[in-house]
Amino acid sequence: MSSEPMIDLRSDTVTRPGRAMREAMANAAVGDDVYGEDPSVTELERRTADVLGKESALFVPSGTMGNQIALLVHTRPGDEVIIGEGAHVAFYESGAGAALAGVQFAIAGSGGLFDAHALSLAVKPLADYHPRSSLVCLENTHNRAGGRVFPQAQVESVLTRAREVGLAAHLDGARLWHAALVGGLNEAELARPFDTVSVCFSKGLGAPVGSALAGNRDAIARARRFRKMLGGGMRQAGVLAAGALFALENQRERLTLDHAAAAELARILDAQSSVRVVPPETNIVSFTLTALDAQSLVQRARALGVLINATGPHSVRAVTHLDVTLEQVKRAGERLCRALRE
Repeated sequence: MSSEPMIDLRSDTVTRPGRAMREAMANAAVGDDVYGEDPSVTELERRTADVLGKESALFVPSGTMGNQIALLVHTRPGDEVIIGEGAHVAFYESGAGAALAGVQFAIAGSGGLFDAHALSLAVKPLADYHPRSSLVCLENTHNRAGGRVFPQAQVESVLTRAREVGLAAHLDGARLWHAALVGGLNEAELARPFDTVSVCFSKGLGAPVGSALAGNRDAIARARRFRKMLGGGMRQAGVLAAGALFALENQRERLTLDHAAAAELARILDAQSSVRVVPPETNIVSFTLTALDAQSLVQRARALGVLINATGPHSVRAVTHLDVTLEQVKRAGERLCRALRE
């Protein structure tokens, strides 16, 4: 194994706060946020709501909690939530939708993104023997689809149909910051059609902890109670909020560097005949192996100093982020090619 530090491409959640962020956290004004008295949390929530074009926002420890609170706000036990294939809210949240909100999920379309027709096909007819379709949840960017951006015209069409059939709409926008840099629309424009939107400060933006749920004042007032119910009421949370606020204000525009690094990694891998690469739109490089199982490549890559994640028996994901340079990503690509050849 190489003597240099591991090049960690498992996720953009592995980043560590830099000196300036640590100073902001160390100097944060704090209070008891359960009493609504932490000024740093209050400022983060105000600023997040402003960026997303919503009336109010709520700081939560994780994106999973933000999404699960949204389910509690919009649904009743026994309801059905319509999602895209591989959606984080169903695939990566430990079955919480069923355990906490008591909902089940229906898949619309294939590949993660879907259109209004696919939504219509997924909505259950009104009948006592069907679950009640009550919510549609879109993911932008879509993680398992390879960090794909949900085209806004398609989003608008889906949500127009959702309103026609009486569905509420939630956006899992954990990586919405990436979508805003690719599609030419800012975060508020992307979030506008939705009742609620969750965003993450520790994916891409580099904060050590935290996400937020935004919506109208009534929805967020209800969300605040659910946060407490789920154990997410925090006290002097301003130390964490300061890191998230620093990330929000200072580390969004630089995400284009991660997109460029992902494109370079994809270019290097695409030269291998044993790999089928999904052309990256943002900072996630997904690829399928034609002659090797994913876990074997993960182990070979680790031995060569590169950390990646298997996402299926023959599928792999690498994620660029602020703690890896373009040169490191190039070296990682070369080592992955070596692992594939060997």
